[in-house]
Amino acid sequence: MRRPLTILISGVGVAGPALAYWLHRRGHRPILVERMPQLRVGGHAVDIRGTALEVVRRMGLVSAVRDARTQIDTLSVVRPDGRRTYDIRLRPSHETRGDHDVEIMRDDLVRILFDAIAEDVEVVFGDWLCAIAPHENGGVAVEFEHGSPREVDVVIGADGHHSSVRELTFGPEDRFTTHLGAYLSIYTLDNALGLADQAVLYNEPGRGAAMFTVRGNERAKAVLLFRSRPLDIDFGDPGMQWALLRERFDGMGWETARLIDALPHAHDFYFDEMSQVKMPYWSKGRVGLLGDAGFGPSPMSGQGTSLALIGAYLLAHHLSNTADPVEALALWESGFRQTVTQNQDLATGGLTALLPASRTAILARNQAVRMLPVLARLGLGFGGRVERASRAVILPD
Repeated sequence: MRRPLTILISGVGVAGPALAYWLHRRGHRPILVERMPQLRVGGHAVDIRGTALEVVRRMGLVSAVRDARTQIDTLSVVRPDGRRTYDIRLRPSHETRGDHDVEIMRDDLVRILFDAIAEDVEVVFGDWLCAIAPHENGGVAVEFEHGSPREVDVVIGADGHHSSVRELTFGPEDRFTTHLGAYLSIYTLDNALGLADQAVLYNEPGRGAAMFTVRGNERAKAVLLFRSRPLDIDFGDPGMQWALLRERFDGMGWETARLIDALPHAHDFYFDEMSQVKMPYWSKGRVGLLGDAGFGPSPMSGQGTSLALIGAYLLAHHLSNTADPVEALALWESGFRQTVTQNQDLATGGLTALLPASRTAILARNQAVRMLPVLARLGLGFGGRVERASRAVILPD
């Protein structure tokens, strides 16, 4: 290992704590900074697949992750009056994949990762970077909104799709994001439908509503999706987002009105566009981007969390085995970019499955979904592509 580095990591989600874990293990001094005053809760279910699960195993966290996995057994597609069109048993597909695929709620995974580093790593909540510049001594000078300025060896932006590190270093967000034609909202509410280990999906052309239970079945998650061109939305204004969702889902069948009524009471309301982050390069000098900040593939790929975990492991490896941090960042990107591109390509066509644009397309999607368990057992279809992409990297020891 080279000399210990002081590495500032912006963002306490999945990528940030995972990187901090491996850097600390290699003898470096990671510092985590999070804009929120505490861990950010909420979000959707995420998948840890293939090589990413091996990263979790090497962290000694695989038992904790499996204990917290979601328990959804059945997907039900319903009509406007709530009658089920059909049910699909999901557990046989999970059993076919064995231990190669774990689905877990994002906030459960974030807590597990944070607990693994909380006693070893400096963490600053409620602050964020407002200036980043090369230091005359060769490091990076950083300024905070509230805290005192510091000089560090490396800065890593692991602060998500709307990364402030990316904007400070590379420029405005709209240069690097590709809108995929839809918006997504997810939040927790009471399990008023009495679902038991079940997900329910309802579609009308261009919009969809869903509800699925979380562990224990006392609470549930609501999901709202709609097709749209890019909109001028303030992502820091929940009131504006609630108004938009009420407008877009007005008059929709099933239990959609109940889901909309629960919006103002959700403690973990999430709303964002479906988009991908595509950067010509992931670093500039000693500043780099990790996870969604640099290469977010969108929820439609199902691979964002796995890419964050694998990327963190590989980045820590290069920073620990290369004398020059600038060269380490370049080596990391050159070895990992092809895998990222392969996983980002999984999002292609995802909108057709999630949000069919016509009633005919909804019927076609439903027929295709009925075949998913068979295709999964045979290793064919989208599931086969995901499995291959999830194992495209061989981890160094």
